[in-house]
Amino acid sequence: MFKLGTMIIMSLMAMSLFTGCVQRDIQFNKNRNFWAHSSSVDDVNISDENLTESEMMITEDGEENKMARIEFPESEYYRLPRTGKGTVKGTIYVKDYYDRRVLGASTRLYLNPITSYSEQWYEESYLGGYKMQEADPRLFNYLKFTASDQNGKFAFYGVPSGSYYLIGTVKCGEECGYESMKNIRIATKVSVRGNQVVEQDLTRAVE
Repeated sequence: MFKLGTMIIMSLMAMSLFTGCVQRDIQFNKNRNFWAHSSSVDDVNISDENLTESEMMITEDGEENKMARIEFPESEYYRLPRTGKGTVKGTIYVKDYYDRRVLGASTRLYLNPITSYSEQWYEESYLGGYKMQEADPRLFNYLKFTASDQNGKFAFYGVPSGSYYLIGTVKCGEECGYESMKNIRIATKVSVRGNQVVEQDLTRAVE
């Protein structure tokens, strides 16, 4: 009888080892990712000509007769706020000879803080038409980018307080009187304070 009882006890112990008393392995969700899925609009690779230099014409074509840029004013840019709650929105377009709108659909725009460095570009290159030497790469750390939709509408969010050049390009060909497609550069000044929402179209007439 003693032996039978001992065998029953041993059998029960063996069953417990291979059933509910054994802890399961923890299953980790391999698809869960704690890294951000998108980068900031400010994280722009300046070597990508499609996104920066070529499309926005910060670097001028040609080597002859280039105007030298002033020295990059580090202290001036260092004082600029890097975060904000402002909004700048509007529509980018050019007006043809009949005062009709040619929309800047799916084009890239950017805000360039107004400094002595950007003022030189605005006065000499945009208004004066002079070709400038290549911009200092540090400038791209302070630009804010966005893109328009199919109707030419755009918006910048999280804009720090300050004054900026709002810049973009519109592609226009025969409808603007040109024999081939051209990139028409447009720039204007805009200011933002606090959480202000600024509505500012970016436009110019065809010359």
